[in-house]
Amino acid sequence: MILGYARVSTGGQDLAQQLVALEAAGAGKVYREKASGANADRSQLRRAIGALDPGDVLMVTAIDRLARDTRDLLNILHDVRSAGAGFRSLAEPLVDTTSELADVVIAVLGIAAKWERGRIIERTAAGRAQARAQGVRFGRKPTLTPIQEAEILRRLVDENPRPTQRAIARSYNVSQATISRLIERAKA
Repeated sequence: MILGYARVSTGGQDLAQQLVALEAAGAGKVYREKASGANADRSQLRRAIGALDPGDVLMVTAIDRLARDTRDLLNILHDVRSAGAGFRSLAEPLVDTTSELADVVIAVLGIAAKWERGRIIERTAAGRAQARAQGVRFGRKPTLTPIQEAEILRRLVDENPRPTQRAIARSYNVSQATISRLIERAKA
């Protein structure tokens, strides 16, 4: 029996193309997962490998759908072989784990997948840097507006008796830690 494994990295991505390709190639059952390939602990991949019987084949559309790291790839293929099954990639038809040459091809493809992962990280970092340069702010939106921050700092200096951080925090419906961080930023 041929078991397929389809994976995308995020919930916003779609498995449809992989599913069509795997089913067209004869996969009787396809395990679907939305998880990063950098994460070695993927529940659906473990289920697919656990379901393999001797003589079965685990099929993916491309090796990078299975693993992004050479060590991870080799560990997964070891588990597949331990089950007495084979492995096949649709995008890399030379990869057939029943031949000795496959070990060399798989190692080279694993290195290529790791290299591509590094390139993706570089492109993502460059995109973030460009967005920052264009004024995009990342992270949570500030709890306090700049006007509220200025008002709080003024109150801490001008009011007599001087209000406590806790009292100010309550009046703005924020934590005392938020007020404390604001004071520290103002001192810097």
